[in-house]
Amino acid sequence: MKPNTQQLSDLTIQVRRDILRMVHAVNSGHPGGSLGCTEFLVTLYQNIMDRKEGFDMDGIGEDLFFLSNGHISPVFYSVLARSGYFPISELATFRLLDSRLQGHPTTHEGLPGVRIASGSLGQGLSVALGAAQAKKLNGDNHLVFTLHGDGELQEGQNWEAIMYASAKKVDNIIATVDVNGKQIDGTTDEVLAMGSLRAKFEAFDWDVLEIKEGNNIDAIIAGLTDAKSRTGKGKPVCILLYTEMGNGVDFMMHTHAWHGKAPNNDQLAAALAQNYSKDQVDY
Repeated sequence: MKPNTQQLSDLTIQVRRDILRMVHAVNSGHPGGSLGCTEFLVTLYQNIMDRKEGFDMDGIGEDLFFLSNGHISPVFYSVLARSGYFPISELATFRLLDSRLQGHPTTHEGLPGVRIASGSLGQGLSVALGAAQAKKLNGDNHLVFTLHGDGELQEGQNWEAIMYASAKKVDNIIATVDVNGKQIDGTTDEVLAMGSLRAKFEAFDWDVLEIKEGNNIDAIIAGLTDAKSRTGKGKPVCILLYTEMGNGVDFMMHTHAWHGKAPNNDQLAAALAQNYSKDQVDY
């Protein structure tokens, strides 16, 4: 049975605790975007995706996920571990020498759940489109999901992939853009304004929907369910997911300052106090 909203909410709190503790332990990492995408990735893996037991790189007969903005690895690793891909205790090795959990996901370490190395931004959609077309060639009706940062769309390769997807009618892919309006050097508008993302994707002949409450689990379930219903109709599907960077930690929200900065001891304690659950099981 799929977890209910309360169970998803409880897991979201647990994942936020993982993110904060992982980044704090090595004084390195990207908590802001990770916290902003926690509800989405928890819901995707626990409620939406059709996943098989275990992991293999072929991914035949199951939905696939590709993380393009790989710097939000803390949330990705936590969700993978909490979804059974590898031991939760391994989260304690984040960014350590010889760890499988590097700052940006890699494939040569053989970490279950990781399908591409995504340290360089702007490449995830290209790889995912290849996987989606492979599914079509194999007669596999499962879907391919991706996640991208809005600042990441300033990379040109994305737009080549976006053009390709619609031209080749790759309609078994759902690309989600985390629209938090912030990146490492400031707001996306300050760094390089992109105008209307919806208008741009629609101009490239994508089917676009928006999840205005991107940190609300019920809204995410509704949006992803809607997106799935739009697949198989000749157009790739884009979700614009409006989130708050640093969500769940008051002093990390409404600023880009925590894009890539770790909390100190006092800040960690304050952040964890805001994300307490009686059922939490920290690694």
